[in-house]
Amino acid sequence: MKMVKSLLLGSAAGLVAVAGAQAADLPVKAKPVQYVKICSLYGVGFYYIPGTDMCLKMGGWVRAEYAYGDNGNMTWGPFNNNVQSRATSNSTFRARGYITADARNQSEYGTVRGYIAVGLSTSDVGLNTAANQFSANRAFLQWAGFTLGLAQSFYDFYSVPATSYWGNFPASDTGDPGWLTFGYTAQFGNGFSATIAAEERRMTQIVSEGSAAGAGGTLNPGGFDIGGTAAVAGVNAGAGAYGGFQMPDIVANLRIDQAWGSAQIMGALHQVNALYYGTTGASTLTRANGHPDDKLGWVVGGGIKINAPFIGQGDFFQAQVNYTQGALRYIFQTPNSNWGKADGVSAAWGVLSDAVYSGTLAGTGVGAATDLQLTTAWNVNAAYEHFWNPKWRTSVYGGYAAVSYSDTANSQLCLGTTAAVTNGCDMNWNTWWVGTRTQWNVTKDFYMGVDVLYAKLDTANAGTTVALGPTAVQATGANIPGKDVDNWAFRFRAHRDFYP
Repeated sequence: MKMVKSLLLGSAAGLVAVAGAQAADLPVKAKPVQYVKICSLYGVGFYYIPGTDMCLKMGGWVRAEYAYGDNGNMTWGPFNNNVQSRATSNSTFRARGYITADARNQSEYGTVRGYIAVGLSTSDVGLNTAANQFSANRAFLQWAGFTLGLAQSFYDFYSVPATSYWGNFPASDTGDPGWLTFGYTAQFGNGFSATIAAEERRMTQIVSEGSAAGAGGTLNPGGFDIGGTAAVAGVNAGAGAYGGFQMPDIVANLRIDQAWGSAQIMGALHQVNALYYGTTGASTLTRANGHPDDKLGWVVGGGIKINAPFIGQGDFFQAQVNYTQGALRYIFQTPNSNWGKADGVSAAWGVLSDAVYSGTLAGTGVGAATDLQLTTAWNVNAAYEHFWNPKWRTSVYGGYAAVSYSDTANSQLCLGTTAAVTNGCDMNWNTWWVGTRTQWNVTKDFYMGVDVLYAKLDTANAGTTVALGPTAVQATGANIPGKDVDNWAFRFRAHRDFYP
C-alpha cells in the first residue's frame, strides 16, 4: 500500500513539473503601452507630445451657411455699395472650416502657450466662381501675462457671435477676423484684472475735399458721389488717404469676471495722420504741398454681461456702449466703409470717416488749408439669450449707431470748402437694427439655426432741390431723391465642432 501511494505522489509531482515547464515556454502577454499619454494639466483633450513635457490639443470646426438679403456678402452686408440693380445678388452660400492647435507647457514663470487656427472660407453668389480662400484668424502666444500675436483686441467686450450669426452691424468685436495685439494682463484676484496693449491701428478713412482738379470732393460713399466724381478716399494712396503706420493704437481695460457675470471699462488712443494737401488744379500729392498736423483720436466704452439662471439655466444679458472722436472703427469694425443702398429711384447713404480736411496751402478764405476735423460717433449693442431647454435657445439683439460731423467738416463734405452751407446739406446719419436667432443643438458639438435681421439706414442729405427735396447723388453725378432705407435679411447655419 505504501508502494502504491509513493507511485501516485511521484506521478503527480512529475505532472506538475512538466506542466510548469510547458507554461514557462509559452509567450508572456506584454503590458499595454500608452503611445499617447493623456495630459490632464490643462483640461480635456490634451496629450503629451512623445518625448517632451509639452501638451497639445487638436480641434476645429466646419460650417455651412445660406443667406438672403445680404447684398451678396455675409460679412459686409446690405448697406455696402448696394445699388439694388439687376446685377445685385441677394443670395449667398458660404462654407468655412478651421483646424486649431493649442500647445502648452510649464516654465519657471508659468505656462507658455501657443495657439493657431487656420482653415478656408469660401462664398458664392451663383456665379460658380468661388475659390477656397486660405484663412487664419488666430496665431498668438501667451506667457506670464503677455499675449502677443493675432488674437482679439483687448478693447472688445460685447460678443457678436454669442447671440447672432450676422455680424454686419456696428460693433467693436474683432473675434472673427482676429486682431494683432501685444498686450499684458495683470490679475489682481477675485476676478479683477487690467490690461494694457499696443494693437494694430483701426482705420476707416480720412477724407480730403477740394484738392482734385474740377471736383468738389474726393469720396464715393457707398457708391453715391458727393459734390463731384473724384477718386475714392481711403487707406490707398490718394488725396485724403491715411499716412503710413507710425504708431499702434494704445488700448487699456479694467475688467471683472465673477459668478454673476462680468463687466469692463475700456479706452483706446488712435493716431490720425493724413497724407498731403493737394494743389489747386491738380491732384498730385507731394511734400511741397504740406500736410495737416496729426491728431489723436480716442474712444471710450463700457460693457456688462449678467447671467440670469433665475430665468433659465444658461440665460444671459450682454451690452456695450462706445463713444469716439476720430477712431470710428472701434464702433464700425465691420463694415468699415461708406454706407449706401438704393431703393428704386431713391437712396440712403452715409459717409464713414475718422477725419475730414480741405483746402490748399495757396488757398485763401474758404479755400485755405484746414487742420483735421475729427468725426464723432457713438453706438450701443444689447442682446439677451434664453435657453428653452438644453437643446433649444433663442436670442434677441439690437443696437443703434450715429455719426456726426462738425459744422466745418459738414461744409467740407457738402461743398469742398469751409463756406457756409445754404442748401440744407447735412452729412450726419445713423442706423439701427434688431434681430433674433433660434438655434437647435442637436448634440453638444453639432447645431443648426436661423437668424433674421431687420436694419434701417437713416440717410445723410446732400441738399435740397426744388424738384426733388432732400437728395442723394448717384455715381453719375445726377441727383436722386434721398430717403431712409431698410433691409430684411435671413441666414441659415449648420455647424459642427471637432472633438474636443
